[in-house]
Amino acid sequence: MALSAVIVDDEQLARDELAYLLRDLDVDIVAQGKNGVEAVNLVKEFSPDLVFLDVQMPGLDGFGVIKKLLDRKVPLPQIVFATAFDQYAVKAFEVNAIDYLLKPFDRKRVSQAVEKARQKLESAGSPNDQIGTIVKMLEQQQRPSAAKVLLKSAGRLFLVDQKDICYASIEDGIITVVATVMEGQSNCRTLEELLDSLDPNTFWRAHRSYLVNINRIKEVVPWFKSSYQIRMEDKKQTEIPVSRAQTKRLRELFGL
Repeated sequence: MALSAVIVDDEQLARDELAYLLRDLDVDIVAQGKNGVEAVNLVKEFSPDLVFLDVQMPGLDGFGVIKKLLDRKVPLPQIVFATAFDQYAVKAFEVNAIDYLLKPFDRKRVSQAVEKARQKLESAGSPNDQIGTIVKMLEQQQRPSAAKVLLKSAGRLFLVDQKDICYASIEDGIITVVATVMEGQSNCRTLEELLDSLDPNTFWRAHRSYLVNINRIKEVVPWFKSSYQIRMEDKKQTEIPVSRAQTKRLRELFGL
């Protein structure tokens, strides 16, 4: 039987290579995505039989995609993880992936992965059968709140502790992250992607163009028409607007 599939990888060449290898395997590629956020949305929209999912992606990685789908109660498709690094193999199978592909892709291995997915579906096996085990494993292996964030500055790559980040902003598709000791650009494409990689208990989307560390807010500044701005702890003591939609959240945070 023909399988519907979604391919998600942040590299166009990898997506093209996989699509080429799948064309003779009775697999209908219904959509392709380039990051974890798109992966969640595409699975929800198309309900594919099978997803080929890259492990390492900016923002929300492959394992984070599984967690998001479970959180949103979206039925899981059959999952085949793909990566250039084999240290993720054990973890891939722990989250109930039906197979694991190492880049560059091998035609025989891709064929075997598709056959495994087909057998699972024909036997009426549901990827959700062991959902409790998957959830428990993912919760245990969530990124610690002290995880570092990669920033590019002056042609160099720096790792910055999340706790040292003051805020992030986006302009013309470029995300700038300002920390206590430096500032640089994130490789994430949207603030939503960046937020997915950060501690949700610490970082808050104060405005559609700004993401802030609530522990780095120095002052709440009343503004006109019952609105507010927040002054951050960075060297410039930047003032960031709070959108009308987030004013209630600000009041809840600080009891205003």
